Amino acid sequence: MAYQYVDGARGGRLKMWCEGVEVEADARTQLDNIASLPFIAGHVAVMPDVHLGKGATVGSVIPTVGAVVPAAVGVDIGCGMMAVRLSLTANDLPDNLHSLRSHIESVVPHGRTDNGGKNDRGTWLDMPLNVAGAWNILADRYAKIVEKHPKIKSHKDVEFLGTLGTGNHFIELCLDEDDYVWVMLHSGSRGVGNKIGQYFIDAAKREMERYHILPYLPDQDLSYLVEHTELFDDYVEAVSWAQEFAALNRQLMMDAVLKVLRERLPAFVVSDEKAVNCHHNYIAKENHFGKNVWVTRKGAVRARKDDLGIIPGSMGTGSFIVRGLGNQDSFCSCSHGAGRRMSRNAARKAITLDDHIKATEGIECRKDADVIDESPAAYKDIGAVMAAQDDLVEIVHRLRQVLNVKG
Repeated sequence: MAYQYVDGARGGRLKMWCEGVEVEADARTQLDNIASLPFIAGHVAVMPDVHLGKGATVGSVIPTVGAVVPAAVGVDIGCGMMAVRLSLTANDLPDNLHSLRSHIESVVPHGRTDNGGKNDRGTWLDMPLNVAGAWNILADRYAKIVEKHPKIKSHKDVEFLGTLGTGNHFIELCLDEDDYVWVMLHSGSRGVGNKIGQYFIDAAKREMERYHILPYLPDQDLSYLVEHTELFDDYVEAVSWAQEFAALNRQLMMDAVLKVLRERLPAFVVSDEKAVNCHHNYIAKENHFGKNVWVTRKGAVRARKDDLGIIPGSMGTGSFIVRGLGNQDSFCSCSHGAGRRMSRNAARKAITLDDHIKATEGIECRKDADVIDESPAAYKDIGAVMAAQDDLVEIVHRLRQVLNVKG
């Protein structure tokens, strides 16, 4: 499957890996707006999981020269995936996984209660020593960022480290085609990263107002920061910190889940060769087509030649471990998942609880009305998404989940 090369309605250029998958009209308009920005380096690469986002579409790869768009990165900075394969097989798992799911839920804060207040179950109420120690890796840089930009300071920061969150974030036990057990999870920089993202989105809008550019943008959320300015440098530093937080956040959760499994299952080893920890909401300075560019991947995974990546489907359709093919036209990228085909509100209206229970049959997971918006029917067909990008990645493993934790 190859990309479709199209001219945007506003003069920009798009290369789209979307054959066989639906692209909503609003998302296409948003792509046209992004591609028309004067500092785009060549074209915007559109992944098959593309769908409407805030400012920029989720499932897009945006190369820029001389500027970055904070809203294109978004507020879930550093969001990404981690997966490891264990020496355990399906036969080592108990027949009933409910108790195991409950145990995992007890050691990893998840969800959100108390309106995010002091009794929020989604943050640490009694922080483990290893989390407090891990925060020491991040604390000094964070303090310097906050000293310069006090409004970035979150009412909670370390309390988010090692926690899952809500929405499409999850922890899963999966089985591959050989019945080996995998632990896989999805999360990012949580509330502390959200605060950073929103602060610089607002700062970019103020910059556009200051230079009388805002009225000429196709969307105010495409406000940008110009390279070689102090604010640009501060944003790159803050995003870099949030990306580090996100990677460490995933590692701490993985450690907690593996500790539970060691307490409850036969002895096992973790395969170093089958371990992945990758962002899919981030910026990076890279060289493409002979020039250094800023690459914003909003819901996209880096897929250089032989890079390992993770492409999840939904809580009922399994996931893929993939190896990058280094396709230059995609800026060495691939999709970050199946991509939503329904908004959360639309999913709650269209999907019944019976539909959700049937779609997750055989999987130990939440089967209540509060997760309807994450039910498999809310997402695109992961098979079609994978077929549309077979020149971007090759499939290494197909995973099917047997246990899913959601906030």
